[in-house]
Amino acid sequence: MSGITYVQGDATAPQGKGVEVIAHVCNDLGGWGKGFVLALSRRWPEPETAYRRWHRDRAGNDFGLGAVQFVQVGMYLWVANMVGQRGMRRGSKGAPVRYEAIDAALGAVAVRAGELGASVHMPRIGCGLAGGTWDQVEPLIERRLISAGLPVTVYDHD
Repeated sequence: MSGITYVQGDATAPQGKGVEVIAHVCNDLGGWGKGFVLALSRRWPEPETAYRRWHRDRAGNDFGLGAVQFVQVGMYLWVANMVGQRGMRRGSKGAPVRYEAIDAALGAVAVRAGELGASVHMPRIGCGLAGGTWDQVEPLIERRLISAGLPVTVYDHD
């Protein structure tokens, strides 16, 4: 049985009180223009601006699969840009999702959310454009976030 709370709604409008981290998956190509990131950009310009800068300056930073960038968008609200997808298209190597990268990124989210005393909110990460399956992502969330005692809410859009 999962300790994840599932709700209908918009992951860019987290339910609850206190400090909140919205976690989502980005690609490793610097592309930001389809899927959940569009909803983020409609609410706040900072996550996209920060992600594009992070990718552009990647020769001098930690940008890459498994890395996470935390962007504060409100007094008690953060967005975690998690690099968990190789490229953007399905090809001979299958779907772009990289479960090991999502796992590593969730580990970093667990540490930061713990430091902030935050709950974690997300869409079904890795299961949209990245082409992953929830059966493989959910156990990663349980292992990295739930086992660390963090409240996690997953949003299924109306």
